[in-house]
Amino acid sequence: MSTGADSAREGPRIIVLCIGNPQRGDDAAGRAVARALRALLVDVEIIEEEGEATRVLARLEVADVAYIVDACVFGAKPGDIRRFDASTGPLPRAAFGASTHGIGLAEALELARALGVLPSRCVIYAIEGGTFDIGAPMSPAVAAAVAVVADRLRVDILGE
Repeated sequence: MSTGADSAREGPRIIVLCIGNPQRGDDAAGRAVARALRALLVDVEIIEEEGEATRVLARLEVADVAYIVDACVFGAKPGDIRRFDASTGPLPRAAFGASTHGIGLAEALELARALGVLPSRCVIYAIEGGTFDIGAPMSPAVAAAVAVVADRLRVDILGE
């Protein structure tokens, strides 16, 4: 006999992994997207993490589809948004290499690929950050980008 919870898991397991440190200025962007998404997507697992590689890998290995949101540093204007499909190739390491945990998102995704746990669909939304100082507030440009990314994710996931 199938329960409602069982039938909710019959389709692909979709996760939205929102990475960031809420105490480091624009690095909080991913976590802010998680809060915005909870009001928009009720049947999708939205996860907040600080970005430690083993935690990212553990989340990816149980997902069929993963969307990841993180702050990045490309040298663009704060608040600029980039979208990458990690299922088709590696992320630019220069933009995602920095991490307080010693291994950046690009390396974590390549490790997932090597271990065979990278979901068949893995899309990354990167928000250009400007300030990552401890205790700094999120910049207005990044805060505005949070709403844009949340809406783009809703469209991506729901196919609207």
